[in-house]
Amino acid sequence: TPSSTSTSTITLLGKSRWLLLAWSLFGTALTFADGMLTPAVSVTSAVGGIALTVPRLSSNIGPISIGFLVALFLLQRFGTAKVAYLFSPVAFIWIILLLVTGIINITSYPGIFRAFDPSRAVMLFVRTKNYELLAGVLLALTGCEAMFANLGQFNRLSIQLSFGFLVYPALIIAYLGQGAKLITDGDAVIANVFYASIPGGAGKPLYWIVYVVSILATLVASQAIITATFSLFQQVINLRSLPPVRMRYTSDSIQGQIYIPSVNWILCVGTIAFVLIFKDLAKMTNAYGFAVATVMFVTTTLITIQIPYVKHLPWALAVAWFLFFGFLDGLFWGASLRKVPHGAWVPLLVGVVATAFMFFWSWAQGLADQFDGANRRNLRHFISEATEPVLHSPVTRRNLRLPPNNGLDVTVQDSIDLPTPDVEEEDYISNSGTTPHPREESKLYLDTGDTKVLLSRMSTMAIFHKLSSGKGVPHTFYGFLKQWPTLPRVVVFLTVRIMPVAHVEKEDRYRVTKVRSLPGFYGATYMKGYRDKFNVDVSAIVELITVLELRGVESQEDATSIVDEIITAGRSATHIVPHYHVIARRLIIFGAPIINWIRRLLIEDVYRSIAYVFPETVTWLQAADEIIHVGVTAEI
Repeated sequence: TPSSTSTSTITLLGKSRWLLLAWSLFGTALTFADGMLTPAVSVTSAVGGIALTVPRLSSNIGPISIGFLVALFLLQRFGTAKVAYLFSPVAFIWIILLLVTGIINITSYPGIFRAFDPSRAVMLFVRTKNYELLAGVLLALTGCEAMFANLGQFNRLSIQLSFGFLVYPALIIAYLGQGAKLITDGDAVIANVFYASIPGGAGKPLYWIVYVVSILATLVASQAIITATFSLFQQVINLRSLPPVRMRYTSDSIQGQIYIPSVNWILCVGTIAFVLIFKDLAKMTNAYGFAVATVMFVTTTLITIQIPYVKHLPWALAVAWFLFFGFLDGLFWGASLRKVPHGAWVPLLVGVVATAFMFFWSWAQGLADQFDGANRRNLRHFISEATEPVLHSPVTRRNLRLPPNNGLDVTVQDSIDLPTPDVEEEDYISNSGTTPHPREESKLYLDTGDTKVLLSRMSTMAIFHKLSSGKGVPHTFYGFLKQWPTLPRVVVFLTVRIMPVAHVEKEDRYRVTKVRSLPGFYGATYMKGYRDKFNVDVSAIVELITVLELRGVESQEDATSIVDEIITAGRSATHIVPHYHVIARRLIIFGAPIINWIRRLLIEDVYRSIAYVFPETVTWLQAADEIIHVGVTAEI
């Protein structure tokens, strides 16, 4: 039946998830390599045009290119939104120049339009029997993919209009024009087809205009791929396949525009290293072509899986997609594989190393998350409540209006009498001569399994951060109570949600709920914009908790006591996050000694060390003395 077939395919996909993850991460790693190769190849190729007019500068192409690249990476800290005002006109002028020079060159040999006949491409390979020519043809595509690298901030219609009516026709006409010049002046232009085919010849005004604009255009293309690499790093970090690093959002209106300082300088060093390593530009382009071809083939295979499982479209469409695009991308990828001994081994090595690390981090984080989820507990399973009678004297209170905080102007109902500030305790006692009467008071106990420990309440506030999703209280809370068997007056379990807007208004940032089974426990959700700094506003949470408590209180004296206690506790708030001390769980399987040794090396020596350097709190604005890391031994 269709349902059983669907279930079996989903089961097969689930069993292959680690293989698919590795394949996806491999494509991601090659994209990171592309983020270093695109600036290196593009800028070096553009600067190389100077050799046609000033041959003595040929040996200085590398240093000149490095100078442009360093300037480009220094500009990243200002954000794409600021530099885009310069880059957009440059890109437009560049496309127009390609269109104009292409049209002029086509007039020298109009028969070049026969290149649209695909049979001529087939006959070329039949006649030459040189499959490796496809690796050279691939380089005609590698420059174009940079234009697609950073389009996530634009809507669909703008992309279709700009590419369909300007960019694509200009590129095709430019290539046709260069082909026409190769046919008419092959020996004269073959050394550097692009610059040698500029109408008017080297050293003429149009040549220098194209030369200057080409350098600026390669910087634009490099900017696009660098920004796309930042966005990709952010997504991989959010998927917990890389350690968390500090990020800066550079646009109030566009979520994808971010700046990651550490990644920026890694890309800068890698790009300069490629320029220095590859003295021969042909080997650098081989490396570049392999990286792009691999990303294209990986993307095609993943889209094939996405069509039925994500888009819920027929399998026939997925098969048709793969047969057509997979065949084309597979041809290019196979040709680029032949270039591995001739320079393509560098991005392959970078890709394998980066994939291995991301796969390892995903595996280790998955084990840590499994431990966190398996050790979440229900409050009632380890905290019990008992009531005891105490003597209490009634008091009379006066009205209180809570001070406005962060846009939240909360007013207590008039029917509840509350104290005004700076009033002595004696003023609260009624003169009616009432006598103390018994009242039940709740006490909480920690159930450790063998004994019950009384949990005294401190007049403080503790915010326990839930770093991973799941039901129940975080393991940190239980670990905290075992180490310090004292309970804060206000306990908040905080979950953070990143909203798809730049900023969230202050009055909309927090949602608070009350844990009804135990007094003094609350759940809170902190909703922050993707450009908001991570800064938990304790006073806003305290105010919402106060309002929440007052809604269900009928007694004025209970209301007064609650308000006083919560406000006092909120003045000394502490953020509590887990600090997992991971140890490798011993496995009892075939080959256990070797497998356990490898797991212990990876988990205890590698993962634990890196996790200490890159904690989850790296992007928080809270002061270090406001954060307590509760050590939890996690056997994973």
